[in-house]
Amino acid sequence: MRRIIAPLLGVLALLGFLAPAAPAQAATHNPVIFVHGYTGNSTNFAALQAYLVANGWPANRLYGYNYNWAGSNVISAQGLAAFVNQVKASTGASKVDIVNHSMGGLVTRWYVQKLGGADNVAHVASLAGANHGTTYAAACTIYVSCVEMLPGSAFITSLTGDETPGSAKYGTWVSPCDGIIIPYTSTRLSGADNHTLACVDHISILANPQAMAGIRDLLNS
Repeated sequence: MRRIIAPLLGVLALLGFLAPAAPAQAATHNPVIFVHGYTGNSTNFAALQAYLVANGWPANRLYGYNYNWAGSNVISAQGLAAFVNQVKASTGASKVDIVNHSMGGLVTRWYVQKLGGADNVAHVASLAGANHGTTYAAACTIYVSCVEMLPGSAFITSLTGDETPGSAKYGTWVSPCDGIIIPYTSTRLSGADNHTLACVDHISILANPQAMAGIRDLLNS
């Protein structure tokens, strides 16, 4: 597995994104697993990782799950299940927190709803997650992942029932200026704390101060 060391603390401090650190809480934080989206990788979360470190999370409790974004989200979710088990075993934690972006929302949903992942997760944060699909995926249907990401696909329609299973706390962050998740309301989950940001695009949401503060608060709850 790949542990993430965020390099952006100095830059974010200059920009005023970082709140005072809370090192006394560090031992109580669950390991956090970051699940990227289509064409992405774990480095997409560098700003958020730096923000969490500045707010008391140990860098060695932050993990990036990298997967084959062109393949089936079912296979990617199975890989996430194995990754969660590895993180739990290596840290001794009973549960993890998951933060996803874009197509990572579908990987996470399949894991918690279909693979029993809800028992292993304490918090789920979805940044512009394709949780109910996006019509934008019609531009990349040469990949099975995009076929599954289309609204009404067999993959999405099979995710029936409780959208926020288990005792975990769920939160989503969306923006009407997303441009990739269409409609942007696709990210919202029934039973989650759903937050609507001002005009933020699909990539910028990853470093949006309001979203990062909201995720911090969710993971601390």
